[in-house]
Amino acid sequence: MHPSPASHDHMLDRDQNPAPASGADGGDHHGGHVQHDTGASHADHEDHDQADHAGHGGHGGHGDHGGHGGHDKHAGHDPEIFRRKFWLSLALTVPLVVTSEMVMDWFDYTIDFPGMSWLGPVLGSIVFWWGGWPFLAGGVTEARDRQPGMMLLIAMAIVVAYGASMLTSFDVLDLDFWWELAALVTVMLLGHWQEMKAIGQAQGALAALAELLPDDAERVGPDGEVQTVPLAQLAPGDVVLVRPGARVPADGTIVDGAAEMDESMITGESRPVVRSVDERVVAGTVSTDSAIRVQVDAVGDDTTLAGIQRLVAEAQASGGRAQALADRFAALLFFVAAGAGVLTFLVWSLLGNVDNAIVRTVTVLVIACPHALGLAIPLVIALATAVSAKAGILVKDRLALERMRTIDAVLFDKTGTLTRGEHVVSGVVGSAEAGFDDDRVLHIAGGVESDSEHPLARAIVAEARGRGEIAAGSEFRAITGRGVEATVEGVTYAVGGPALLRERSAEVPSGLRDQVEQWKGRGAAVLYLVRGDAEVVGVLALEDEVRPEARQAVADLQAMGVDVVMITGDAREVAEAVGRDLGIDEVFAEVLPEDKDKAVSELQGRGLRVAMVGDGVNDAPALARADVGLAIGAGTDVAIESAGVVLASSDPRGVTGVIRLSRASYRKMVQNLGWAAGYNVVAIPLAAGVLAWAGVTLSPAVGAILMSLSTIVVALNAQLLRRVDLAPVPVAAAGEAPQPVPVG
Repeated sequence: MHPSPASHDHMLDRDQNPAPASGADGGDHHGGHVQHDTGASHADHEDHDQADHAGHGGHGGHGDHGGHGGHDKHAGHDPEIFRRKFWLSLALTVPLVVTSEMVMDWFDYTIDFPGMSWLGPVLGSIVFWWGGWPFLAGGVTEARDRQPGMMLLIAMAIVVAYGASMLTSFDVLDLDFWWELAALVTVMLLGHWQEMKAIGQAQGALAALAELLPDDAERVGPDGEVQTVPLAQLAPGDVVLVRPGARVPADGTIVDGAAEMDESMITGESRPVVRSVDERVVAGTVSTDSAIRVQVDAVGDDTTLAGIQRLVAEAQASGGRAQALADRFAALLFFVAAGAGVLTFLVWSLLGNVDNAIVRTVTVLVIACPHALGLAIPLVIALATAVSAKAGILVKDRLALERMRTIDAVLFDKTGTLTRGEHVVSGVVGSAEAGFDDDRVLHIAGGVESDSEHPLARAIVAEARGRGEIAAGSEFRAITGRGVEATVEGVTYAVGGPALLRERSAEVPSGLRDQVEQWKGRGAAVLYLVRGDAEVVGVLALEDEVRPEARQAVADLQAMGVDVVMITGDAREVAEAVGRDLGIDEVFAEVLPEDKDKAVSELQGRGLRVAMVGDGVNDAPALARADVGLAIGAGTDVAIESAGVVLASSDPRGVTGVIRLSRASYRKMVQNLGWAAGYNVVAIPLAAGVLAWAGVTLSPAVGAILMSLSTIVVALNAQLLRRVDLAPVPVAAAGEAPQPVPVG
């Protein structure tokens, strides 16, 4: 929030913190308290209208079959439809298999009854036209669009098998493919059903998000009467009652009450967060312990939850390099299969065996179906998107996820990422000569600052209240550019920086000077408690608080072989103090916002692939310039266009989670592509009868079974991504504690 005029009350001299006068973290934004405020860049983030998703409008649409990549032509395919088709086709296939002369010869049994010869044409036609219709329609669509792929290959195979079998039934040919045709369609339906179900499970992330909203809301009328209404009737400005255990129906601000909110579904952080009056809550979060009243400021598509849904849908619908490669390979495979089929038919026909030519050609077409190939990439990406969303990692751009595995350096913007961007009191010393101990200094300073809304004043008041009651102040007065003054216990006290001391010709007591110099040396903001006109009775140090997870995040990244770089507008001494504390490899200090992207370019100029992590507000150019941009701490601000990945929580360890997921996803892509492509390379020659002289052949039915097994292997392998644990170890369990660092 921007401070009120009265809160521009303390000034620290430039000689204390020789930082640039402007920049993301510099300038006189809070000049009354501190010349160089590291929270400045973060203030804009706080003021950002969390409900403003105007720039997010382009995310509204997504493919009907997002996440399926190369299988767009399957849009609208319902797993339930394929389940029904599979079971009925299986029921019709069993009698065809049991009455097949080939099968009876294999197992040495005999079945004969009147009309048995019509089982093939009748049941086979039902399976072909009803069970095989999705493949026939898909094949026609691919042929019409001149985009040959899996559907056209399956259609070619079953049309050839059906035509040959029907001609055999009319004694034109001597081929009986009825049971092979039925088995082929049935097994392909099974593979397609499993594929659609797996894709549906991955897309279930969207459904799960939608289910976070309650069906209705309890709206509070002007007279205080509570009325239950559908969500669609809510409008900005309405006040709703959220009871303990209930979900918030729309984004808004608490106007009455306080509660511990379960925001895990939005941020991925499991611990409840205390929210009170004037604090924002978002739709879908749960009030765990108390009733609150919330004034609605965003409904429907403007809510944070709707924004997250759009991000997930967009990520599942977007393509990537690996998917483009798989699509090109599938198209190439059509021509390879068609060419191999023609060549197989010609060779076997020239050898005088037309029947075998047809059998081998059908088998080649069946084996070449790129079912597994078409599933290899989109399923991995869809699952990766779903897994990451559950952990509070929202992938906007699939290419960003793919590139994260290659990152050499992660560039963190300091304020709001590695630090909280909030001031805390890190040190208090009272003047023994004046009879002040640390607690009394805080007690009095808290009373003086109690009416100020300045961030440093709020930090002092919060610390004082944490140690006991604050003093009662009166006659509050802002001393422009110097500090604040109030009457406490009948005595006039002032709190301010060095400018206040110079104005009053006040001297720091000798017993406090060493401590003050030590604080200044590490870049802390130092404020003085002055009694009367010129008696300094205590000093306070205020510093930005390092996130308790930051140290572990840096160590984890370095253990992964990634360099960690920090960029800030802070004075160099402040920045380097933070860098040393966290073990950061390189520090860019005193950098203006408009120059942050130049730092990214400098790192890239060294041949490094760079991921930039920022709060998404002042860091937009750098986020866009980096190989991968990650917006952090955006649990209620998902409309960040410049980032490819949005970390909903403020935990910087989420970056390591993205890298782990990227590497795991890449391994699964390579494994799936290798299996799918390698399988075809080996199977097509066998299906063509290259080793027929050695007695090694593949029938169309066996080819269908093996092809669908290949699909199932790919699907199961992709499902292993669900085992990737992106949740960081709780900081408390790691034995870490928050550490204050200089604010500059």
